[in-house]
Amino acid sequence: MAATIKSPTLGQRGQLGLEEVLAELMLDGRLSAADARQLRKRSPSGHNTLDLHPLVRIAKAKVTDRSQAGRPLGLEALSQWLADKAGLEYLKIDPMKIDVTLVTRTVSHAYARRHHILPVDASSRQLVFASAEPFATHWAKDLAQILHRDIHIVVANPVDIHRYLAEFYGVQRSVQLALDSKAGATSSALLNFEQLVELGKTGEIGADDRHVVHIVDWLLQYAFEQRASDIHLEPRREAGHMRFRIDGVLHKVFELPGTVMNAVTARIKILSRLDVAEKRRPQDGRIKTRSAEGREVELRISTMPTAFGEKVVMRIFDPDIVVKAFSQLGFSATEESSWRAMIERPYGIVLVTGPTGSGKTTTLYSTLKYLARPELNVCTVEDPIEMVAPEFNQMQIQPAVGLDFANGVRTLLRQDPDIIMVGEIRDLDTAQMT
Repeated sequence: MAATIKSPTLGQRGQLGLEEVLAELMLDGRLSAADARQLRKRSPSGHNTLDLHPLVRIAKAKVTDRSQAGRPLGLEALSQWLADKAGLEYLKIDPMKIDVTLVTRTVSHAYARRHHILPVDASSRQLVFASAEPFATHWAKDLAQILHRDIHIVVANPVDIHRYLAEFYGVQRSVQLALDSKAGATSSALLNFEQLVELGKTGEIGADDRHVVHIVDWLLQYAFEQRASDIHLEPRREAGHMRFRIDGVLHKVFELPGTVMNAVTARIKILSRLDVAEKRRPQDGRIKTRSAEGREVELRISTMPTAFGEKVVMRIFDPDIVVKAFSQLGFSATEESSWRAMIERPYGIVLVTGPTGSGKTTTLYSTLKYLARPELNVCTVEDPIEMVAPEFNQMQIQPAVGLDFANGVRTLLRQDPDIIMVGEIRDLDTAQMT
């Protein structure tokens, strides 16, 4: 097994060079001489700073890691190796643990980009920066003197640093520009802005709307990437909060000034075809969009008036998340065996209960997909239909016309069903019919 030893020579000139990185990797037994020769001949895939970084060039070549039994020498492994060589801590950047508002106030985007550093934590005494150039630290002394705080450096993946620099500072800039454009706006001006947002879909809006559009686009794509089940937009006295529910737990993601939060809420209401002017009563809607990978994703929108404005919750229904194989549901071998035994019985009832985000919907849809066969009539009664599936006959509850769960179950019993899934048991009648 190859050992990584802190290098006394690597990075002597500050910024990393490809030749010295290759030499150290060969010295540590991570890279063969033949692969090193090929890398020297290989031109960078681009000319920006990221493409020229030695670790990125090596990772893109997909050379073999000689210490890992034929595995490729990937960017994460290279970044951890670099941290060991520099004698620093390695950090896998988790954006959910970073207070974006706080860190983007620490240093300007131009300064962070110039030195390829990303602020990841801040306290009254210390600032933590992620860098993929752990030997080019001249900036740290300057910052310590200016900000009167200790500077702690950790090593991170250069691609992550580049990406989150663009994302964090980009969305913060959009928030500030949107706030500046609304400075001094009255409630009636805000209503006019909401009307303009709707006109924006036909190209009849002023340029300032693009900042709000960018915030909403970033919010949705960020939530999809983090595999959030819900997005909460919560107005507060001083600022609005964006929170994601991930694995059943709510995480604070961002803070928005109240005026910008109102504009973001209006944008979401437009996309979900809700009445933008109606703020006094709850509304429900839907948005269909696509993830960055091209997957179709549906969001269920619910608005509610609160003391500080409209609260919005968006429930995310991603087919790749909602439907999984049993092996991906988190069952142990014993639990999976018991579950299969229950659902494969020709009769009986199975109750699925649990708190928000515990996996009820995923378990039910995955089970129905598993059970659905051409010779079976699988029916559901739901409020709302959380994912449209061609294998099922799905009924949407409509209280306005008297179609509640009890009546829905009563109707399905006359439809020659083999399997019925009842979304909720809200009352005694539904329980008795079930």
